[in-house]
Amino acid sequence: MTAPVTKLLVANRGEIARRVFRTARAMGISTVAVFSDADADAPFVREADESVHLPGVTPGDTYLRGDLVVAAAQRAGADAVHPGYGFLSESAAFARAVIAAGLTWVGPPPDAIETMGSKLAAKALMRKADVPTLPWATDPADAADVGFPLLVKASAGGGGRGMRLVRDPAELDEAVAAARREAGSAFGDDTIFLERYVDAPRHVEIQVFADTHGNVVSLFERECSIQRRHQKIVEESPSPAVDDDLRRRMGDAAVAAARAVGYVGAGTVEFVLTLAGAEAEFAFLEMNTRLQVEHPVTELVTGLDLVRLQLLVARGEPLPAEVLTASLTGSAIEVRLYAEDAREGFLPATGTLRSFDIDADVAGASIRVDAGVESGSVISPYYDAMLAKVIVHAPSRTEAAAALGSALRRARIHGVTTNRDLLVRILGHVEFLAGATDTAFLERHDPATLAAPLLDAAGQRLHAVAAAVARQALNRETAPVLGQLPSGWRNNPSRQQELQLRTDGADTTIAYSLDRAGVLTAAVDGQPLDVTLDSASPVEVVLTVDGVRRRCLVAISADVIDVDSPLGSSSYVVVPRFPDVGDDVAAGSLVAPMPGSVVRVLVETGAVVETGQPLVVLEAMKMEHTVSAPGGGTISEIRVQAGQQVEAGTVLVVVEEAAVEETADAD
Repeated sequence: MTAPVTKLLVANRGEIARRVFRTARAMGISTVAVFSDADADAPFVREADESVHLPGVTPGDTYLRGDLVVAAAQRAGADAVHPGYGFLSESAAFARAVIAAGLTWVGPPPDAIETMGSKLAAKALMRKADVPTLPWATDPADAADVGFPLLVKASAGGGGRGMRLVRDPAELDEAVAAARREAGSAFGDDTIFLERYVDAPRHVEIQVFADTHGNVVSLFERECSIQRRHQKIVEESPSPAVDDDLRRRMGDAAVAAARAVGYVGAGTVEFVLTLAGAEAEFAFLEMNTRLQVEHPVTELVTGLDLVRLQLLVARGEPLPAEVLTASLTGSAIEVRLYAEDAREGFLPATGTLRSFDIDADVAGASIRVDAGVESGSVISPYYDAMLAKVIVHAPSRTEAAAALGSALRRARIHGVTTNRDLLVRILGHVEFLAGATDTAFLERHDPATLAAPLLDAAGQRLHAVAAAVARQALNRETAPVLGQLPSGWRNNPSRQQELQLRTDGADTTIAYSLDRAGVLTAAVDGQPLDVTLDSASPVEVVLTVDGVRRRCLVAISADVIDVDSPLGSSSYVVVPRFPDVGDDVAAGSLVAPMPGSVVRVLVETGAVVETGQPLVVLEAMKMEHTVSAPGGGTISEIRVQAGQQVEAGTVLVVVEEAAVEETADAD
């Protein structure tokens, strides 16, 4: 018996909502979005045929209100609900509520969600199904039986949230408390457990699919070993570490896991894989009872649309023949582009995207961009920091890595700090290209170094000149008189124009002029630059240095100038000639690095603190971030309290620097 799916509500937001809408439209299914206050103008809301506003205490908790989502589906006349991933996608209670309302649930049976949602129940079931598992415990008092190092993990979710690595038993209590808070915020369930931590394994998962007609298949593996904060940032299929025999063994184990739980629909069985010894060994981590963030790599190497398959199975149809006989073709690699500063401990970034343009035109490769944002989108502190997934499919892994790195290099992304440069360097790293990565990759290789700007010092000088010339061209273009004069032209050629620009906290002074023949003379911070100006406009400047001509694309918005060239990307703020000194904060002030909510204040006024001591814990984008003392001193002021919402730059506490006592050397 098939269930009709004519109007589909997606109980999610951003990139995954847009992804599901795309397939639904192709299948002739109408779409409904739900949205919070913060998402009212988001692209996914505009793209849906209909949308329903969800009220919430804060925008961060809106998508966790299953009752509101079901009511929205009924109000819009939807006959099916797709949960996406995250939020309520692995909530058995939500699945049951959808079904009880007479709607088609585009997901696995609630009982399967419940069993696998309890990571411990899942491990017990896997043991019965002869799927290898790691030691675990539910009670922190049993940590010694699990063994150190261990992971404190959220039972209800994934994505690195509610997870803490503990190597020292003395750190266990704080790790458990922090994981509970984070899990409760992200998933609405603060249940945690302990699991043995395997140092530097590979993380390999198997995509499974099942229907209601007894078919259960493995759609091969995805390698997800490169992670930060236990959250994947690079995924690929096939894995360079998996041969045909290992692929068969892992696939058989994943199918056994799915059959053991009576699974239906799309799911992922995750394993840790170690290659030490004569034979590779793998152990069950968990089963994600939903579509995974990284599902596009499987789609590209198999040629299957997994969302389409979800909808077919939800309607009661059997898996098509092409699924039962699927094979691998070529290589696909996906990277997650985040709004975050990898040089500052992956600190989430907020703001407005002045530009977001990723060119998908690379010969010989298929490039796909699944994005939740566009130019002009506001990146808020309420949700996950992922902007987009960029995926490449090519005949070989080497070609895929090269094409993906090229697409990222040429992307025009400005307005918020991203991990783009980190991703480019990972894709070109000798270990990655050799297929020798594991979960400790970013422990061996400093993320701050990998995330350093791709644009070197010489490129920065060239971009600074391009920014100055483009700004002057805009001034001439909009000048009420003598607008026909060339940019940078001076009546007195002995006097150069000067412009001061600020980037990454440092100021740069550009002095430049054009003589009567149109020859550019330029210096950056007093250092002459041998450069020829080929053409200039407010949006494009072409410069030649050492015989090499380069085209710089420029975007000017008020006093912000963005520049992109084959050398990299840069952004500048024009420094006003007469700055407002009132903008400075008092010495010793520690400010919020991003908008967020104060979770805890760990000190009191008058407390003496040491360098690195945690002072305030903030929550932003469903992750906790600790603000620590940069040096020793005394807390002279505390300006925030737990539960308070703060903006970026808000003063949290003020630390008076400890006085240094001078002592005389004995004679």
